[in-house]
Amino acid sequence: MPLGGNGNGPEPYIVKKRVERPKGLIGNAVGRTNWNTDFVVDQLYQSFKLFFTADSTDEQPGDYPIEAFLKFAGGGSMKVVDQRMKPPTDTGTQFGPFSPPPAKGISQVNFKIGANKGPGGTGFSYRISVQGCN
Repeated sequence: MPLGGNGNGPEPYIVKKRVERPKGLIGNAVGRTNWNTDFVVDQLYQSFKLFFTADSTDEQPGDYPIEAFLKFAGGGSMKVVDQRMKPPTDTGTQFGPFSPPPAKGISQVNFKIGANKGPGGTGFSYRISVQGCN
């Protein structure tokens, strides 16, 4: 379930967003952005698959900067994705499966889509989801 999601609607586990720049800032982002999306992990899984689908790219000049992290229950995280993509609309990719290190419980999976280093992705829209696997 996405952090802050309520499980309602036809696709409660899929987050739909548009890459935006922070409002009112020039240069590097210092304030809050909409780049990060966390998914709550409420049980033990042996691995995780992450899904990304482009809802728009055709008219955009740049690409999507995509990072993803497994966040550990005791603190810290492990980066599992660090890519730039420009898939055609309605296509995307599956990342993983990724397994956490032994004895590390995962409390959240974080997607970060958009970055100062990838301003060409501003305006893209996308869908993301996470699947825990046993």
